[in-house]
Amino acid sequence: MTDQDDQTHDTAVPAEGALAPTRSGFVALLGAPNAGKSTLVNQLVGTKVSIVTHKVQTTRALVRGIAIRDRTQIVFVDTPGVFAPKRRLDRAMVRTAWSGARDADIVLAIIDADRGISEDVETILERLQSVTQPKVLLLNKVDRMKRDRLLGLTKEISERGDFAEIFMISALNGSGCDDLMTYLARALPEGPWYYPEDQITDLPLRQLAAEITREKLFLRLHQELPYSSHVETELWEARKDGSVRIEQTIYVERDSQKRIVIGHNGETIKAIGQAARKEIMEAADQTVHLFLFVKVRENWGDDPERYREMGLTFEK
Repeated sequence: MTDQDDQTHDTAVPAEGALAPTRSGFVALLGAPNAGKSTLVNQLVGTKVSIVTHKVQTTRALVRGIAIRDRTQIVFVDTPGVFAPKRRLDRAMVRTAWSGARDADIVLAIIDADRGISEDVETILERLQSVTQPKVLLLNKVDRMKRDRLLGLTKEISERGDFAEIFMISALNGSGCDDLMTYLARALPEGPWYYPEDQITDLPLRQLAAEITREKLFLRLHQELPYSSHVETELWEARKDGSVRIEQTIYVERDSQKRIVIGHNGETIKAIGQAARKEIMEAADQTVHLFLFVKVRENWGDDPERYREMGLTFEK
């Protein structure tokens, strides 16, 4: 090889003191209901951007949480859980989940290691084979498992998918999350950041407030209230004293559900409102006056307007 050839193949090195190029990209979390996607997004972002409850399919639309590691902006996309859909709303959420995966730079397949390979996980592993983006396997809740069982599960799943990396994590306590962040910061492509440095989510504040109230609703009435309930922020009014008046409507499908939400002498809805108000105040960083109303809207799950409000596509 000639000296000229040597010069042609030299790798450019940044000048001393020069900043490394910025990186950015979208990272979608895909998994079965209650695999820990929302908990993990909140853990990685460092604050709450996605609600978490015991109910399956709490996340109904794409929620983006934004984190920065070194000079990389990582936009996490929390997707609805993937399962066998039965209702129109279920089908819309599952379509949204796979759409989020197809549009991402990297897909994180998160599996509840303690539950193992369920029927929903089987479906996910099969469909992931058609996803062309780099795929990373996350085995969550590994702190609950014995090492031998965990290693066997890891081997079985890794043989059924083309995963670029495998991480064993606990979304709840953060174990393994630092290594995951380091990997993502290096794996995403070079490019400018999509959002301002201090932004942690692209969810409008009035929509985040509705999600917070829905979380408190489900946490309070986990066993009593069916999945078919919805919260909308109808009014967000700034007041002269710097506070804000928020009016929200909780939609249910039957009068019996309305009575459950209101509770004896209004005690239940009062408790829900107090818990939601406290968290909305923290998110909005201002005094909040929250007013909750409950309305019956039969078959709201078949109403196109509700789908638009949730950011889902209504399929006839």
